[in-house]
Amino acid sequence: MTETFVVIGGGVGGGTAALALRTEGFTGRIVVVCEENRPPYSKPPLSKGVLRGRESPERTALRPKDWYDKKDIELITGVAAEHIDRDTGTVHLADGRELVYDKLLIATGGDARRMPGTDGVPGIFTLRTVEDSLAISERLKPGARVVVVGGGFIGAEVAASAVQMGCTVTVLEGLELPLQRMMPQMLGQLYMRMHRDKGVDFRTSVAITDFEHGPDGLVAHAADGSRYPADVIVIGVGMVPNDDIGLQAGLEVSNGIVVDGQCRTLDPDIFAIGDVANLPHPLIGERRRVEHWQNAQHRAKVAAKNMCGGNEEFLEVPRVWSDQYEVTIQITGVPEPLDKVYLRGDVDEWNFSAVLVRNGILRGCVAYNRTDDVRAVRRIMHDGLAVSLEHLTDPELDLTELADEAAAQKENA
Repeated sequence: MTETFVVIGGGVGGGTAALALRTEGFTGRIVVVCEENRPPYSKPPLSKGVLRGRESPERTALRPKDWYDKKDIELITGVAAEHIDRDTGTVHLADGRELVYDKLLIATGGDARRMPGTDGVPGIFTLRTVEDSLAISERLKPGARVVVVGGGFIGAEVAASAVQMGCTVTVLEGLELPLQRMMPQMLGQLYMRMHRDKGVDFRTSVAITDFEHGPDGLVAHAADGSRYPADVIVIGVGMVPNDDIGLQAGLEVSNGIVVDGQCRTLDPDIFAIGDVANLPHPLIGERRRVEHWQNAQHRAKVAAKNMCGGNEEFLEVPRVWSDQYEVTIQITGVPEPLDKVYLRGDVDEWNFSAVLVRNGILRGCVAYNRTDDVRAVRRIMHDGLAVSLEHLTDPELDLTELADEAAAQKENA
């Protein structure tokens, strides 16, 4: 083959795609463009192992650098892709180089959402890169005052790590409850309770207006006049997809780069995956972006097949998870605030799941240290298994057994 496939992005999506292209038998030229000055790496450890100093940045790499050499994959690191010329099939890099492509994969991920007045202020950070994690980690000394703005997963993971490192931690959430926009009130209350039980001063309905940096450290100012002194402030108020390169190329962009079920944009030679891609989910009847590494990894494999001439659809029920303290929180399906919650397990021991039902239909599951329940619900939704609402919501019945029985019935029908 003489074709050239270019991958823009140095995260788990871009790195996995490069490997998958070789696995699919593509023998042409593969070039991976990484804006950061390191090979493709996984980001979940940044708020946990790397932040706590228990995992080296090198261990986050998907593969050693020489692995790419062995697979004849070209890595361009420390350089951003600035412009795509679809007429000539060319990617223009920030250092002036041009890459002519036959197929192009955009896996540019997203960037941390910023707050006004924080850029360049010493001691105020967002967390998105290895360098961010290392810079924050240096300041997380025992007794340090840490203020985290935002109670979502990134903010909460940082808070959990900081507490475990001996810091005094305050979380400032702007909404009445954390995760308020994505799940029922009861689950947001339990999430907050977990952190408070660990010693986090978790505050809600706090509108931060500005920040002060003085000789005595940092201060976050709230609209009600409250002041929150800190030695370090971490902003965790979400992320924005890095879709500008798709917009300037004339691709359809709406909360990310719009793709079809095969990860293909409106240009048949350009694909997009991961945090930057807005993909339809036929199994749930919705279009959305899923900000999770496993989603990027699995989409990368589908995109690689289709770049090589396949026509595979991405058919997965969304799934995300977060490790906080000794608890793994897992979410599958499409939880929404008005879902009806059916609990099973032991809430006080942080070993429970919540089956979520909307209009009499199973819509997902949220679990704390109950992996089997999440797998069962995901399987029921993915395979369209017929399980009665009465059985789904009965805490005495095992969800895995229900899924097995329904699968057997479907096979024998």
